Amino acid sequence: MTITIWHNPRCGKSRQTLALLQEKGVTPAVREYLKQPPGKAEVEALLDMVGGEPAALIRDGEAEFKALGRKKAELSRADIVEAIVAHPILLQRPIVVAGTKAAIGRPPEAVLPLLK
Repeated sequence: MTITIWHNPRCGKSRQTLALLQEKGVTPAVREYLKQPPGKAEVEALLDMVGGEPAALIRDGEAEFKALGRKKAELSRADIVEAIVAHPILLQRPIVVAGTKAAIGRPPEAVLPLLK
């Protein structure tokens, strides 16, 4: 099974999650999503794989989010997808994808169930 980490090397949690995977003997494919921004279909797929509330996938502390002038709770799934596609920095990080499942690495240990 291929394991991929959607990674931002400037993010401490992202670096910690990558290190944790490596400690567990996993060499994931690294997708630096700021250099390789996701398209609409990819963001939709991530939402499906992570499950739960779509709002969990968007970062609301970034200037790009504040520029939207809306609260996280007001955003529909389509709004979230559109915002992340337009501003990849808004994608919660890191996200680890294993097969058809994914988890947000906050805390980094949250991705460990994917390795089973």
